[in-house]
Amino acid sequence: MTERLIVAICGASGSIYAVTLLRELLARPLEVHVIASPAGRQVMSHELGYKGNLSALLEETFRSFRDPGASLVEHRAETFFAPPASGSFKHGGMVVVPCSMKTLAAIAAGVADNLVTRAADVCLKERRPLILAPRETPLSTIHLENMLRAARAGALILPPTPAFYHGPKSVEDLVDFVVARILDHLGISHRLVEEWTFENLV
Repeated sequence: MTERLIVAICGASGSIYAVTLLRELLARPLEVHVIASPAGRQVMSHELGYKGNLSALLEETFRSFRDPGASLVEHRAETFFAPPASGSFKHGGMVVVPCSMKTLAAIAAGVADNLVTRAADVCLKERRPLILAPRETPLSTIHLENMLRAARAGALILPPTPAFYHGPKSVEDLVDFVVARILDHLGISHRLVEEWTFENLV
């Protein structure tokens, strides 16, 4: 069910990736479920000036170009009674962006201690797409082993690592590159970055 997706925001740096992804998703007739951890909200407040209700922020930010068929549902990470906690809640995939090392460790170990990790656990057990965008550097052996464990369980590890071959001219261009890769793996077409061909070299 590609028309319904989950985006989780955790307490790592990189809130702009999440907001840009949500901007792209809400420009399409999609039902988007957002889960922001308490730490994720704190980081958003620091990096983007976000304060208060996340849904209100997104509504105000994206009102001008939002698709009439798009809907946004916000869930508190502290509740286990929201639809994403159940395997019967069908959707086209979940993205955790940015993904903190704490959340990565919990997902890799199967510790479903909040709605973010529970929804991710459901994705793995139901064999639904789960994209983790871990934002940390350098990486310890523990981080690397957790990524390998999550990947073996079925998650796609997609570090928010921008490229430069497409000639970025702004921070937004670098962010768009990462979001484009996420959209590619969700099967959603976009115009953020051109598909690479030999002609790009000419």
